[in-house]
Amino acid sequence: MIDETRSERTARLLVARLEAVARAASELRHGEAERLVELATVATMRAVALELLQAERAQAIWRDAHVRHPQLPQVEIRLPERLAA
Repeated sequence: MIDETRSERTARLLVARLEAVARAASELRHGEAERLVELATVATMRAVALELLQAERAQAIWRDAHVRHPQLPQVEIRLPERLAA
């Protein structure tokens, strides 16, 4: 089971990171902005894999970020088969 305190902290960090990425993306070249999104995606998948955050919560955070910042690509959190089991 996910420790709720750690999960909430992880969720807040992800929200803050996506807000920072969205702000920075408007001032960067497209490739640089894509790289920031890619790094945030990897961090999200790691948090899910380490059970610091539930996949459904991570997806909801990304969906909300996309609503607030349409320039961010839609992201589906997918775990490799060996981690999903």
